[in-house]
Amino acid sequence: MPRYLKWKVLLVAILTLVSVILVLPSFYQNLPSWFKKYVYGARLKLGLDLQGGMHVVLKVDVDKAIHNALNASVQDLREALGKHGIKVVIKEAPEGFVLSFGNEKDFARAKDLIDREYPELKILEERPGKYPEIKVALSAERAQFIREHAVEQSLEVIRNRIDQFGVTEPVIVRQGKDKIVVQLPGVKDPERALKLIGQTAQLEFKLVDEEAMQKIDFYYRLIDQALKDGRLKPNYTREDLNRILRSYLPPGDEIYFWVTRDRDTGRTIKRLIILHRRALLTGDMVKTAHVRIGGPYNEPYVSLTLTSRGARIFERITGENVGRRLAIVLDNVVRSAPVIRERIPGGQAQISGGFTYEEASDLAIVLRAGALPAPVEVIQNITVGPTLGRDSIHKGLLSGVIGGVAVLVFMIIYYRFSGFVADVALVLNVLFLLAVLSLFRATLTLPGIAGIILTMGMGVDSNVLIFERMREELLLGRPPRAAINAGYDRAFWTIVDAHVTTLITALALFLFGTGPIKGFAVTLSAGIVINLFTAIFATRIVYDALIAKGKTPRINFLQIIGKPKINFMAARRFCFALSGALVALGLLAFVQISRGVANLGVDFGGGVLAYYKAEKAFKLDAIRKVLSETGLKGIQLQDVKNENLLLVRVREKTETVGKTEKLISKVLSEKFPELKFKLIGKEEIGSAISKELKRKAIIAILISLVGFILYLAFRFKISFGVAAAVATFHDVLAVLGIFYLLNREISLLLVTALLTLAGYSLTDTVVIFDRIRENIRKLGERTPFSEIINRSVNEMLARTIITTLTTMLVILSILIFGGVVLRDFALALFLGVIVGTYSSVFVASPIVYLWHKGKTPKLGG
Repeated sequence: MPRYLKWKVLLVAILTLVSVILVLPSFYQNLPSWFKKYVYGARLKLGLDLQGGMHVVLKVDVDKAIHNALNASVQDLREALGKHGIKVVIKEAPEGFVLSFGNEKDFARAKDLIDREYPELKILEERPGKYPEIKVALSAERAQFIREHAVEQSLEVIRNRIDQFGVTEPVIVRQGKDKIVVQLPGVKDPERALKLIGQTAQLEFKLVDEEAMQKIDFYYRLIDQALKDGRLKPNYTREDLNRILRSYLPPGDEIYFWVTRDRDTGRTIKRLIILHRRALLTGDMVKTAHVRIGGPYNEPYVSLTLTSRGARIFERITGENVGRRLAIVLDNVVRSAPVIRERIPGGQAQISGGFTYEEASDLAIVLRAGALPAPVEVIQNITVGPTLGRDSIHKGLLSGVIGGVAVLVFMIIYYRFSGFVADVALVLNVLFLLAVLSLFRATLTLPGIAGIILTMGMGVDSNVLIFERMREELLLGRPPRAAINAGYDRAFWTIVDAHVTTLITALALFLFGTGPIKGFAVTLSAGIVINLFTAIFATRIVYDALIAKGKTPRINFLQIIGKPKINFMAARRFCFALSGALVALGLLAFVQISRGVANLGVDFGGGVLAYYKAEKAFKLDAIRKVLSETGLKGIQLQDVKNENLLLVRVREKTETVGKTEKLISKVLSEKFPELKFKLIGKEEIGSAISKELKRKAIIAILISLVGFILYLAFRFKISFGVAAAVATFHDVLAVLGIFYLLNREISLLLVTALLTLAGYSLTDTVVIFDRIRENIRKLGERTPFSEIINRSVNEMLARTIITTLTTMLVILSILIFGGVVLRDFALALFLGVIVGTYSSVFVASPIVYLWHKGKTPKLGG
C-alpha cells in the first residue's frame, strides 16, 4: 500500500477514535471517573424539547418603565435649562415632576423650551406667582408607546443575554400584557441564570460628593438613631435611606450602597457613599464590554469601550474632574469609585470590585446586551420536563432507527459491496456530526435532528451520484478500475456545488437566525462539511486500498430504470399551471397565517397556559392519548419533574378557551380519577414568534437566497441561480398551502420541516443543473436546449428515484412510528420531498429554458 494511502487510512482511523471518545459520555453514563477527568467528560447537550430545563415567568414593571422614561426626559430638561441660564428646582410629584422657577421670565422661557424641544413631555399644570411652577408628565402618546413596547424590548434584551450566556435553543415568549416566559434547557446553575435574566443593568457614572463624604460618620449616626426610633427597619433599602436623610443631604445629592468583596475573606462589604444625583454618562453610551484580568491584584474586571459620543463626554468629564472620584453605578449599586488621575481619551473605562470571573463575565454580558427598560420580577420558577414528552422522544428515536436501518439495508441490496461502503460512510457521518456537536457544546433539539435527517439524505445522495457515475462509465466500456476513478472525479464538482449552495444557506441562517432556525443551521453546517469529507475522501480510500492490493471491487449494481427517453419539457405548460395554483394557494396560506385566521399552533397564535396539579405521578403519553381521543386539538403537554404538575398549552384565545379548559378538566377527572387533577392556575401566553424573531428570520432567508444565487451565477449563470431560488420558494409555499388546505396545525415544527425541505430541494435542483451544464459543453450550443434538458433529467432519473426512495424510508418511518407529536413534522417532510423532486424537474429547469427563450446558453469555465 502506498505511503500516502496509509496516511489517509490513519487519518480516518484517528478521527473515528476521537469521535467515539467525544460521543461516549453522551451514550454511556457509567464511565470511570478517570475517563471523564483526563480524557473527555462533556455530554451532548439536549434542548428543552428533548431534556427539560428551567421554566421561568417574569413580570415586567411597565409603570416603572414609564417613570424611568419620564425621569430621563426631566433630567435632560434640567441640563438644557442650565445651558440656557435658567435656574430650576425639580421635585418629584405623584403624577410627574414639579419644576419651580425664581421668576416669571425663567418660567416663560422654560415653557417655550418644553413646547419646542420636548414633545414627549406634557404640561399638566401651571402655577403662576412669585415662584412659578410647572407640573410635567409624559405625554399620553409616549406613555402608551412605552407601555406597548416595554415588554417586547425586555424580551429581546433577555434573548440577547441568554444567547451570549451560552444557553442555546431557549424559548422566550410574551405572556399576557406584562409577562415573559423563559425556558432554558439543561441549565446547571439556575441562580446564576436567574440573576443574569433579571438584572436591569442600568449603568450610570456619577461624581462622588467629597465634601459630604467628610461627614459620613454623621450619616451613620443618623441611621443608627432612625433604627432605634423605628423610623428605619433593619432590612432598609436605598430609597428608605434617602427618605430619612433627605433633609440632611446637600441639594442634588443621594446616598448609595457601595458593594465590594474582601479579597482575603471573599466576604461582601457594603458601605455608604454620597453621590451627585446627576448622571454624567449612562449605559446607552457603552459600545461593548469584555472581561479582563489584571490590575494590582491580578483579578477579573470589566473593560468598557464607549461609543464615539460617549468617549467625547468621558474625556471631558475626566478632564474637568481630575483628583475627584467617579462612581460607576449599576442598578443603583456602586460597584467601584476610582479617583480620576488624568484626562482619559479614547473611550476606555473599567469596572472593578473584587469580582469572580463568572460575575465579571455576566456583568459584561448584560452591559453588551443592553439594559432592561424596566425591572422584572420572577413570579414563577419551576423545572419542566421535555416539551415533546418522553413518550414522543422515545417514539421519535425508535422511528429514526427503523428508518436508518431501512436505508442501510436498501443500499446494500441495491449497490452490493459499494452500498456497504456507503453505509459505513453514513454511520461515520452521524458519528462525526455528534462528536462535533459534543465538542463545541452545541445543543441538540428537534430542529437539529431535522438537520441530521437532511445531512443523512445528502450523504446518501452523494454516494448515489458517485455510484451512478461509475455505472455510466462501465456502460461506456471502461474497465472497473477506470470506472471507479472516473465516477469519483466526475461526481466531484456536482457534489461540491450541491453542498456549497446548501452551506451558504445554512451559514446565513446561523449568522442571522435565532432560536430553532439557528439550531437547524448549526447541525446542517457541520453535517455538510463532514459529509463532503466522508463521501469524497473516506469512501474512496476503501477502493484505493483494494486497487493497491490488486483486488479491483466488482461493480454489479441493480438497476431500477434503464435508459429512459421521457420528454419532460413537453409537460412544462401544464406543470407551470399546476405550480401557479400551488404557489397561489401558498400565498393565500401565508396571508391567512399573517392575519391569524389559519389553524395556528401556540407558537404562532398564542393561547392559554393552564397548570394542573395531581396527587400522584402520572404518565404523559396516557394523558395525551386520552385528550387526543376526545377530539381536543392544538394542545401541547409538559410535565414538571418531581412535582406532579401538568402544563397544558391551549392555542385558543382567552375569550374562547373557557369551554376547552372545562372539557380538559372534565376529561382529566373522569379518565384519571385516582390522580385527582386540580386546576391551580392559568395565564394567557403570547406568540413564540416575536416580531424580532420574524425580522431576523426574513433577513437570514434573503441573505441565503442572495448567497446561493451569486454562487450559482459564478458556477453556471445568473439564470440558474434565480431558477433555483424560485423553485425553492415554490416548494416552501406549496407545502405551506397544502397544510393550510388540509387544516393542519401551523407550528414551529412546520417551520423546521420547511427549512429541511428547502435544503433538500436546493440540492436536488443543483444536481440536475450540474448535468445540464455538462451536457451543454458535451453536445454544444447548437443542440436544442429542450433536448439537453430532457437528456440531463433522464440521465439523472435513476439517481433522483433512489435518493427520493431512501429519504422517504426515513420520513415514512417517522410518519408511521413517530407518534402524534411528530406526525405533522413527518407529513410536511413527506410532501416536501415529493414537491421538491417535482420542482427540480418541472419548475427549475423550465424557468432556465424560458429565461434563455429556448436557446442553449453559453457557459463559462
